[in-house]
Amino acid sequence: MPPPMPSASPAAIAEKDTPLTPHAPVPLEEAEKLLDVARDPSRETFIPVTRSALMDRLTATEAWPPKIAAEARRFFRYLDYWRHQQYTSRILDLEHSYEPFSPDSDLLQTRKYTETDRKRMQQRVIEGMEHLLEQANFRRISPDDVSLILTRESHYGLDLHVDFTVFEDVLIYYRGASTRRDRRRTLRKFLRKEEFDVPIFQRLFLLFKLKPLETQIREVMDKERISYQEARKIVARLRSMMPSEVRETNIYMKLFKNIPRSDIEMVFPNTVVKFRLRDKVKLGVTSAGGLGMGVAGAAGKIALAVTNPIAAAGAVAGLGAVIGRQVISFMNQKQKYMVVMAQNLYFHSMADNRGVMIKMADRAAEEDVKEEMLLYSVLVKERARRSDLPAIDRAIEQYLASVFDVNVDFDLSDALERLLRDGLVTEEPDGTLRTLSPRAAALHIDHLWDKFLDELPDPTRGEGTEINGDGVKLARGLSETAPPPDGGIASDMF
Repeated sequence: MPPPMPSASPAAIAEKDTPLTPHAPVPLEEAEKLLDVARDPSRETFIPVTRSALMDRLTATEAWPPKIAAEARRFFRYLDYWRHQQYTSRILDLEHSYEPFSPDSDLLQTRKYTETDRKRMQQRVIEGMEHLLEQANFRRISPDDVSLILTRESHYGLDLHVDFTVFEDVLIYYRGASTRRDRRRTLRKFLRKEEFDVPIFQRLFLLFKLKPLETQIREVMDKERISYQEARKIVARLRSMMPSEVRETNIYMKLFKNIPRSDIEMVFPNTVVKFRLRDKVKLGVTSAGGLGMGVAGAAGKIALAVTNPIAAAGAVAGLGAVIGRQVISFMNQKQKYMVVMAQNLYFHSMADNRGVMIKMADRAAEEDVKEEMLLYSVLVKERARRSDLPAIDRAIEQYLASVFDVNVDFDLSDALERLLRDGLVTEEPDGTLRTLSPRAAALHIDHLWDKFLDELPDPTRGEGTEINGDGVKLARGLSETAPPPDGGIASDMF
């Protein structure tokens, strides 16, 4: 049976005023560095356990003094709802900023925004999504990281290329770098199937916005030192790789699951599928052979053009058919590539645009709650100073490894900051951390809920102006198009 988190006496949990055991003094700066240095890049802060499973184990009866386990569970449920509500408030603000950029909106646009307004709102969307992704324990991948993104050949046998110069903003985040088992036929196994590991990202997030057309044209002019018209043609050719629905005024967000790490390029709208070397050789050999045989067969007949024009015409038609067949072969191979890419994206896609925002807010709240439950379960049972944090961090990581067999880089600093901000933990001048008991913590969350609506911020920021001066015409138009049967009561309301 996996070991529970350390227990403590009821008096220690309720009062927390027993003297501390003497500790060897550790400078605060050194303690903070120990939390951040030499973090293994293969270990993620993502905790791959549901919050309900974690709550069940952290509130097991044997892990607490009598009757305290039920109080701890009640507090954790309060904390769960409280954290989700905070992210709900954040997402409402974010949705307000995102509305002018949403490609899926079916709402009437009643406000128009200046370029300055849109820049500010665009920046809030980018920063807001970065915050949600970081809280959801996603890791960022830079588009400049060639070793991760620009691969020669994908897992699905495609040669994919992406031009990042067309994007004004690009965010790529992943969570859950792992492997999955797959099967393929190989020559060394005499075309029998063998299993192999495919490195994947369990979750992959993409945000992108195109550069304004004129901006990209000017960049091409400066880089290539060419005229405006020449640069415009180059940009038009680059943008022709994208669906016509992709517009420079929109911000696009995508969330995918179980994407092979070598296939990140597949998720971009301007992915170019190129022939692999072996396909080029194969098609080149078959094309050259077919064309050579066709030319050889037709050469003699064409030589008889004067004496037998019908035979010569047939030879020319046959040669044209051979050439046409090779062209069709090339086109079919490329079409096969596109079908493979489309099929795999269909099964990997999870959410788009606004749906991604909502899902990320939920995942961020879930990760926060899991981290806070783990840290609280230690601090409420054992009196600690800030200098003890590195040891507590290691203890929590060992607990997760022993109970769930997961190797996690626990984000203690972030969890402690939230507990301090909400008043569930307080820090004294000497670095002593005092933690509310489960009963007192639940009452404190109840008090925070009472204050929440009174202090609810207004998401509007005065940006933009009403179309046609105000929204009255729109309201009147709605009432006039659908007059009520009672003689116009609704129109009087407007």
